[in-house]
Amino acid sequence: MSYFKYVALAYAVFFIVLAWDFIVPRLQIRQQLRQARARIQRANRTSSAVVDEELSR
Repeated sequence: MSYFKYVALAYAVFFIVLAWDFIVPRLQIRQQLRQARARIQRANRTSSAVVDEELSR
């Protein structure tokens, strides 16, 4: 038995882990940016609603 299968499998695992380390942080950043934008939109909606209520008194 040669070491070719072992080496090929080791390289395959290495490239899978390398791709995982490249992709996952970008997905996490995208999710955090989406949450931050939603938080800003909610804050803008509530602040504009408060201003409208104060003017109607």
